[in-house]
Amino acid sequence: MEQILKYVVGDGLIMIPTLFVIGMIIKGTAYVRNELIPVILLVVSIGLTPLILGGYNAPNIVQAILVTGAAVLVDQTIKQVGYLKVDEEDELDV
Repeated sequence: MEQILKYVVGDGLIMIPTLFVIGMIIKGTAYVRNELIPVILLVVSIGLTPLILGGYNAPNIVQAILVTGAAVLVDQTIKQVGYLKVDEEDELDV
C-alpha cells in the first residue's frame, strides 16, 4: 500500500475512501456482478479525479488509475485479513 501511496498526489488521496464507499454501495445492489466493480470504479475515478486535480491531462488520468488501484487494494486487504482471522479461529478449535 505504501508503494502506491508514494506516487499519489495529496489532493488525489480523497478519492481512495470515496471510491471505497462507492464500491461498497455498488456491491450492496443486486444488479452488478462483483467482477465489474473495479472497472466501474475505474470509470468513475477517471471521470472525477482529474476534476479534483485540475483538468484532464495524462498525469491526472494516471493519478485516477492509481487511486482506483489503492481503493481496490484496501478492499481486498480488508477481506484477506478477515479470511486470515477465520482460518486462525478454525485452527484454535482443533
